[in-house]
Amino acid sequence: MSTEQTKIIDAIGIDNVTDNVILTISDQIDWSEQTDNHLFLLQEKINSYLSFIESGEMIEVYPDAKNRKAVINVIYKYPLNKQAQEFYQKVEKIIENAGIGFKYKSLNV
Repeated sequence: MSTEQTKIIDAIGIDNVTDNVILTISDQIDWSEQTDNHLFLLQEKINSYLSFIESGEMIEVYPDAKNRKAVINVIYKYPLNKQAQEFYQKVEKIIENAGIGFKYKSLNV
């Protein structure tokens, strides 16, 4: 899966430590090229995840998610540029204010 497939949930599972439902976005696009398009695709992908969670579809598709906190987890392959860092910081605040967790980290960590 990839960021370009904005309507597809890349991965979903339960974190054994936190007991949260982790919905992972696999971001494999290089930030050094076409940043605006990359940000647009990522925003569309995140919005699809939010809709999946908030509509109740997540529970229908993955019943183990019931009564668990949802966390959107972006795993990115390429180093973030300044725009990407600012984007993630803003998104994190907005999503967490909605009661959904948000994390982002490098695949290379």
